[in-house]
Amino acid sequence: MSQPQTPATGVVMTVVSQPQFKTQLTHGPSGTVAVTEAPRDNGGTGGSFSPTDMVGAALVSCAVTTMHLVASREGIALGEVRGRVEKRMTPPPRRIGELVLELQMPAGLTAEQRKRMEETAHGCPVARSLHPDVKLPLTFSYPD
Repeated sequence: MSQPQTPATGVVMTVVSQPQFKTQLTHGPSGTVAVTEAPRDNGGTGGSFSPTDMVGAALVSCAVTTMHLVASREGIALGEVRGRVEKRMTPPPRRIGELVLELQMPAGLTAEQRKRMEETAHGCPVARSLHPDVKLPLTFSYPD
């Protein structure tokens, strides 16, 4: 007889494997679907995010989202932020060695607001969740 399952207390996501080293991920609450596949250098076609690419994408989107959340709560008119992340893998055994982030910030922020947004980006939940061996250099550029 099987044990009753404990109800989920977090966000549930599911995965189903697909041919050619792909997966289909489904976000439980929304039903949104994303596809991943093995990277080209590991047998995939390079036609989608790899699982490790998703880690980099999660980091840069978390940094930007968290800055906007803090700016909204603190009455800072943040405006549009653009970002770029480059994932760098280590030699075997493969793992993410470095996620290089560049954020293009909007004009008009005071020195204090810039400092607050930079601290926020560095301390976003994804950044705090990654192993300390993963290097996370983050640069900010301002037009003014």
